[in-house]
Amino acid sequence: MGIQEVKTPDASAETPPFGIETSKKLGMYFVESDNRSSPFAGGYTTLGTTPVNIHGKPIADLSKTGGWIAAFFIFGNEMAERMAYFGLSVNMVAFMFYVMHRPFSSSANAINNFLGISQASSVLGGFIADAYLGRYWTIAIFTTIYFLGLIGITLCATLNVLMPNQDNCNEFSLLLGNCEPAERWQMSYLYTVLYVTGFGAAGIRPCVSSFGADQFDERSRDYYTNLDRFFNFFYLSVTVGAIIAFTAVVYIQMELGWGFAFGALAVAMGVSNLVFFVGTPLYRHRLPGGSPLTRVAQVLVAAFRKRNVSFDSSEYVGLYELQGKRCAIKGSAKIPHTDDFRFLDKAALRVNEDEINMSPWHLCTVTQVEEVKILLKLIPIPTCTIMLSVILTEFLTLSVQQAYTLNTHIGRLKLPVTCMPVFPGLSIFLLLSLYYSIFVPLSRRITHHPRGASQLQRVGLGLAISILSVGWAGVFERYRRNYAIREGYEVSFLSQMPGLSAYWLLIQYCLIGLAEVFCIVGLLEFLYEEAPDAMKSIGSAYAAVAGGLGCFAATILNNIINSVTGNEEKRKTSWLSQNINTGRFDYFYWLLTVLSIINFCAFLYAARRYKYRHGQLSSK
Repeated sequence: MGIQEVKTPDASAETPPFGIETSKKLGMYFVESDNRSSPFAGGYTTLGTTPVNIHGKPIADLSKTGGWIAAFFIFGNEMAERMAYFGLSVNMVAFMFYVMHRPFSSSANAINNFLGISQASSVLGGFIADAYLGRYWTIAIFTTIYFLGLIGITLCATLNVLMPNQDNCNEFSLLLGNCEPAERWQMSYLYTVLYVTGFGAAGIRPCVSSFGADQFDERSRDYYTNLDRFFNFFYLSVTVGAIIAFTAVVYIQMELGWGFAFGALAVAMGVSNLVFFVGTPLYRHRLPGGSPLTRVAQVLVAAFRKRNVSFDSSEYVGLYELQGKRCAIKGSAKIPHTDDFRFLDKAALRVNEDEINMSPWHLCTVTQVEEVKILLKLIPIPTCTIMLSVILTEFLTLSVQQAYTLNTHIGRLKLPVTCMPVFPGLSIFLLLSLYYSIFVPLSRRITHHPRGASQLQRVGLGLAISILSVGWAGVFERYRRNYAIREGYEVSFLSQMPGLSAYWLLIQYCLIGLAEVFCIVGLLEFLYEEAPDAMKSIGSAYAAVAGGLGCFAATILNNIINSVTGNEEKRKTSWLSQNINTGRFDYFYWLLTVLSIINFCAFLYAARRYKYRHGQLSSK
């Protein structure tokens, strides 16, 4: 049987659902074919978003799978991954300094790069999940890689052969740089296992939140409510993992040593992997839709080939789409046509020559074109969250350096400096606990939004709070520095000042915690709901990539500041000097404040222009 063209009824009188608005209204042609040599073959007859079991077969009884029970198995995996992530981020700088004898500045940059690579490469994990393996198998493989990387790090902190000689190396020798440095091969081993761990995280991060959200039936009346609560509980599990990393893991390190601390992370990851696999019979899956990058490339190539074809030309036949509910993309429902990025519509513009060559590199469906449009429209929003990631990255290292100079006692209890980052986690935990009982009712009165605030409103609120956080950090750092100089601590930058409490840092910590939960939770929910059906993992990877770019941006910014403000020949101290009392961290914080304000203005512009795919306030 050949190709049958079915013209939409009365195309001249009414713009069809997938038509485009021009000076000349276009009829829409669908292709129905049993000819397997034609592109897309006849399409996929199943509904694009129908969940399947692990074997790719439709689930007969959905009530026995998915839902909150399945989601809680997934929460455990994410909690352990975040525990390992934050445990490494807060302890590895100190480990490189005290054990591997690396300078603070290079250690901080190495960890920033590790964090950046582990997040920015998340797009690879999202691509593999959406294209070939599906989210479950991607998580299963990469979480095992993560586990092996943590074992390698544990060995580095346990076996003497993998560490430099520690004899005659005290704190004074460390400050003078007189301790025996690590051999090049020792650092190469550490970096290798560290980046293996980061590679494992890159495969997990874009898939876990999407896979958890897949467990809820989008045809349910409570779907959006469940989705909203899921992403809040999901981030709560992230927070619990971070709190454990900043408290229990730090305590283990202080009492038992580095090997036991990193070993605890490996054990937690191994147990979480086991829990994740135990929940396998309960999970709902989505079919991978084939390579999303290939589909994007096909649209771009097809549009470029027809760049000179006018919409008013007599050569065209119409926009190309399959008939009925069938979709050319596995795992996807059809996407209605929009008027954005009109130049991409030419990829779906069927001209006379397409009768001879119907390759998808010449002719794409409207749904395929709209996928690319959606990906492009999403980019500005996560891009505006890069600045928040820069601040979070800087706080992980700079605030710890501040805390080393301050009194960390609570009565008779002395809190370790490396435990200080726990306070943003505690503020997140408190906010999420009170979110539905206090924040939603209050904000609903202001916004009249059924869920208190839309996703973009929450992202914007988070960015605004981050400005307050970094601004306060600059104010307090100026006071702390002046106090240190006045009291004679200018040289003793690792000595605690009894008269100044470290708990003044709680203001900036708690504010950045609130900023993080509003911004990141809103962003994850926004990306999952707005991304195309067959590109959910790629959509979630946008958030991780933004976080990774923020880590890289922090490293680049630090290097620029050091080169511009410091000059050893002229004995000019850098703003980010290892001696915090002679540096100007306050200037650096205020620079971040200015950049954050500019970024917030850019976000407001992008958010006002964005149109939700479904367009209903009630559901968004």
